[in-house]
Amino acid sequence: MRTYLNEITGVADAVITMYMSKRSWTRAFEEEVRSVCFRVLDKRGKISGEAAPEDLSVYHGWLQRLVKWGKIHTTMLRFIDMSVTVEGLHRAGQDDWDAHAARFNNRIIRSSTRLADFSYELSEWYASKIIPTDLALTHLGLKIPDTISVDGLLYKKAVNGYIRDDMSDDPDVKRGLYMLSIPSNFIFKVNMTEWAHVFKERNAGGNANPEVKLCCESIADQIESFQPLFNRKLFLDIKN
Repeated sequence: MRTYLNEITGVADAVITMYMSKRSWTRAFEEEVRSVCFRVLDKRGKISGEAAPEDLSVYHGWLQRLVKWGKIHTTMLRFIDMSVTVEGLHRAGQDDWDAHAARFNNRIIRSSTRLADFSYELSEWYASKIIPTDLALTHLGLKIPDTISVDGLLYKKAVNGYIRDDMSDDPDVKRGLYMLSIPSNFIFKVNMTEWAHVFKERNAGGNANPEVKLCCESIADQIESFQPLFNRKLFLDIKN
């Protein structure tokens, strides 16, 4: 299972929110914020190693204030979005992640068991822990019949079992035999405030599935590598 933080967006917008409530905002200042962020951040929203020290100093000052106030006034941090792609999380873990779809504003799309075929694939976490019955029988040298007859109906061999012959190509029927250990890929977007809730529920110190914890912690590592102030302490401190 691998996770990829594609980009962090909206940091400049979040900084600008700090200057709206007390009417200290000006268009000239907003343009300055956007210019500094443009120079400090690369195209993926990661702090650039080539940024000028004076720009970094100004940027970090803004970010420190944003973190201080944003963890309390959480609408500020809703302006910051993360785009993440996950490769190979097992389907049961994918279901756990889907439980947070509302936190993602429903911005999550995964590999479909209806539109795509799966074989005897297992996620990396399950690979050395379980063996599907079909593969176990093969390892034992036991031949599995291609067809069987039950109650006068013919069933054809498929992945993990048998399907009635007249429905053997029906994707809605085929996926009924898929195991929760199959690897699933998905992409989602989440804002910083809602990510904090997901992190609290799925991090290494919680009760989530082990591979889901690995997924969560890997994403957290990458967010911090992009923006050091967007770290686990902040995620736990955000009032959400």
